Amino acid sequence: MKMDFFIGPCVLESRDLAMTIAERLVKDLDPFKSKINLHFKGSFDKANRSAFTSYRGPGLDEGLKILQEVSQTFKIPTITDFHLPDQAEAVASVVNVLQVPAFLCRQTDMIHAGSLACVKFKRDLKVKKGQFLSPEETKNIVDKAVSAGMNKDHILLTERGSSFGYNNLVVDMASFQIMKSFGVRTVHDATHCVQRPGGLGTATGGKREQILTLAKAAVAAGADGIFMETHPDPTKALSDAATALPLEQVKAIVEKLLAIKEVVG
Repeated sequence: MKMDFFIGPCVLESRDLAMTIAERLVKDLDPFKSKINLHFKGSFDKANRSAFTSYRGPGLDEGLKILQEVSQTFKIPTITDFHLPDQAEAVASVVNVLQVPAFLCRQTDMIHAGSLACVKFKRDLKVKKGQFLSPEETKNIVDKAVSAGMNKDHILLTERGSSFGYNNLVVDMASFQIMKSFGVRTVHDATHCVQRPGGLGTATGGKREQILTLAKAAVAAGADGIFMETHPDPTKALSDAATALPLEQVKAIVEKLLAIKEVVG
């Protein structure tokens, strides 16, 4: 089975930047196309920014236009998060994977609306495990999605770390085995799990140097896919600058992770 990779900028800063990143990803990862399912990731709105003045994105309508152009131009599926139940159907009409943000993973209306939209448009639903949930508790998320008509083959649960102290996240590698036992695919959020939420006061900090270490461990632990954010110049990224991967490093990291995947099977 191919390994899922969800890669792109944290937020859709512009149409040109999205196209630039997508073009580079498709080119660099072409040697691995028989082994991976590449999805372009980009958020049309970041509703959980640390500061009120932080850039949030182009909005629903413009963001979906950008994602649609990326998909049509480069022939790759796309993924984006939605923040309100009323957004689910519009998002599902364009993107291939609907993502529920971690802080909203227990909102029944979000799971229900996302599931209904995914069933209608034949999409996948990807839910990030909240920093406040144990992996065992994610079974309730799966049950909610299934009750709305979702097939488990189209549900993905994402590990993005748990809060164990001041502005820090810890990844429990046993999460993947536990969540996979519910009959769904699992994803490791390689860049968000090294965040230090609010660590810079009005912005999120992070430990970029730990991305590869944790990602390798996650693949070895059984993760079916990897989610990671990238930017041509992370220092200038308008969201999550502290944890975005430099775009030129993505190919080497994917290659290393695939090598581990082949070993563990």
